[in-house]
Amino acid sequence: MRILKTAHRLPFGTGWLTPVLCLLGGGALLGLSTNLAKYAGDVGLAPLAFLIWSITGAAILLLLIALLRNDPPPLNMGSLRYYTIAALVSVAGSNLIFFSTIPHIGAGFVALIIALPPLLTYLGALAIGIERFQALRALGVAAALAGAGILAIRKLSAPDADVLWILLALCGPVLLAVGNIYRTLHWPRDASPEALAPGMLVAASIMLGMTGLLPGFTLAVPMGDAMPFLLIAAQVLVFSGQFLLLFLLQKTAGPVLLSLLGSVGAVVGVPIAVLLQNEAVPDGLLPGAFLIALGVALVTWGGMKAATARKGVKS
Repeated sequence: MRILKTAHRLPFGTGWLTPVLCLLGGGALLGLSTNLAKYAGDVGLAPLAFLIWSITGAAILLLLIALLRNDPPPLNMGSLRYYTIAALVSVAGSNLIFFSTIPHIGAGFVALIIALPPLLTYLGALAIGIERFQALRALGVAAALAGAGILAIRKLSAPDADVLWILLALCGPVLLAVGNIYRTLHWPRDASPEALAPGMLVAASIMLGMTGLLPGFTLAVPMGDAMPFLLIAAQVLVFSGQFLLLFLLQKTAGPVLLSLLGSVGAVVGVPIAVLLQNEAVPDGLLPGAFLIALGVALVTWGGMKAATARKGVKS
């Protein structure tokens, strides 16, 4: 199995500033995305319909940008397989789970459980040699996981907890962790993040469209009101930025820092759900958010120290 190096020079910056900015920006968009899905349900948009039209719009937008940059998605058997598998676990499967569970358990809780993949990603990356064990980063991942775990356990123990929907929602982070590892291991040779993002989204759009043909699903958008279309347009922009930053972060920092996107998304998404959507403040929010923020800081600091050490060895 071929292990790819994750270092990649980008046109707008080098070092650890670029991945940290990608982490913060991508995480903020992820937190916003879960709240837009809640609004979509409130105006009558089915989860699959909202997801497919938003993904399709983002795919078209990023594809146009890639073509204008003369950097189209590579088309060969290896890259097509990459798009298909990455789309299934990272976009279509995980987001369909999240968007379907939001009406039942709330946007705030879904934003929180998206913070769970770091431990699974870190353990997988250690097992296959993408990451070397570093106590500081391991502590950071554990802190972020503990913060999300506190919030998840409090949610499950609530008297009105919808356990089946909560357990289904918890399957989403597993798919995200698998996607983090897969995209790193099988990154197509010489392909740029800007080219791979639209390829993955096109594959996800096709998958979601096929799902819409199954009984019990609909791709219809309610007519007669502009709000559903405005929400789809907003989600198109959010998805475009979110998945582009995801690939940039994957290439510059690897799967472990990438997995903390969900932790940042939780810190952003929960306050939006509470303040703007009148959801109840999750039990344990303060310690949970503190541990998540601490985890992001420790993982980032550990990566900076490791990069400094490698630079010192080379010199």
